[in-house]
Amino acid sequence: MLGRSANGMHWMFRYMERAENTARLVDAGFHLAKTRDSRTASDEWRSVLITLGQGADFQAKFGSEDVSGEQVFNFILRDRDNPGSIINMLELARTNARGVRTQLTRGLWEATNETWLILKDMLARPVTDGKLGEVLATIRRQAAIVRGEFEGGMLRRESYRFAHIGTFIERADNAARILDVKYYVLLPSASWVGSSLDNVQWETILRSFAGERAYRWLNAGGMDQRGIAEFLILDRRFPRSLSFCYDSLVFALGRLSEEYGEESSALKILREAADDLKSAKIDDIFDEGLHEFLSRFIAKTGEIGNAIAADYRFTE
Repeated sequence: MLGRSANGMHWMFRYMERAENTARLVDAGFHLAKTRDSRTASDEWRSVLITLGQGADFQAKFGSEDVSGEQVFNFILRDRDNPGSIINMLELARTNARGVRTQLTRGLWEATNETWLILKDMLARPVTDGKLGEVLATIRRQAAIVRGEFEGGMLRRESYRFAHIGTFIERADNAARILDVKYYVLLPSASWVGSSLDNVQWETILRSFAGERAYRWLNAGGMDQRGIAEFLILDRRFPRSLSFCYDSLVFALGRLSEEYGEESSALKILREAADDLKSAKIDDIFDEGLHEFLSRFIAKTGEIGNAIAADYRFTE
């Protein structure tokens, strides 16, 4: 498979995953902001911007310390000047899909194209508070349709593997970054750690992972920061945990290596990182420091992504 085709499949699914993850984070921020007064709600929206890495771009454009919900979520959803906006992510996903159209099933191409057309129309005008829920639900639904066409119709060959890898590299990186900003952005100060506000913030993180119900089911409704962190980092049953993402990447890269008849350098790096994660204990992670652990994880995921691009000649 040509490197540019592998690159196109990989990034088509990275951008789709990123758009869905962004929508989930906005939804979590929206629900939390609704329970706050205007000043605290503004802080919640600012935290969403910082979590997404869009705070500086927002500040450069609007130059205001005071932020409103509508201003923030329109910037994230539909602002063409924001390279990380959902509309830009979906356009990039569609552009990459067009470049690898011969690798896609008809249903997958149509679902991707339909997603772009539906959201382009919905986001042609500013989104109001009353319409935000509908827009976010549409993004999640369309992402699920694309994923369904992908999983249900794609032949398990090279193109499928590169798309699968793109999905889980993006999901792992996104999940770690959301967790990493927890203590630095979401809480007003360290004195709030362990408070009722702290627990609400952790519930909000669970919501952004679509993991609240699964966590409550596994933990009989109990809610504590250490248990939630263990679930989101180490639980290999949950499809958005860091461990599940690495397991999925090991499988996909392993199959690629079998098909190419040679083990890639990326797989060697990944196996070592996955084994370390598999043997990790939540107490050890907290002893090291959650931020320090997640910083290492993010750096390692970036290293793996770069190794994949080099091994499979994404630029050629």
